[in-house]
Amino acid sequence: MSEFIKEILEDDFDKETRQGTMLIDFFADWCGPCRQLTPILEEVAKEVKEVNFIKINIDAAQTVAARLEITSIPTLVLLKDGKEVDRVVGLIEADDLKTFLAKA
Repeated sequence: MSEFIKEILEDDFDKETRQGTMLIDFFADWCGPCRQLTPILEEVAKEVKEVNFIKINIDAAQTVAARLEITSIPTLVLLKDGKEVDRVVGLIEADDLKTFLAKA
């Protein structure tokens, strides 16, 4: 993973997302669109410093994925102090992602 995106484990989810603004990328290694999204996230993460970018693998974090009702991937969930602000499902372009992040 890049220096701008942190991959976390299921056990760390609540602690890591409790405070601040987070963009959580729910992904799986076998997911083609998820792999296409990673360089877009890295590009935007370099520019948008006020948001923490986190990836979580749904295969290893099934409890968190179920709790947040993640039914398709990639799903990006925008959190502010642990509360969901918005989400987007599917591949998203960099400019659209920046607009999405402005909601926080």
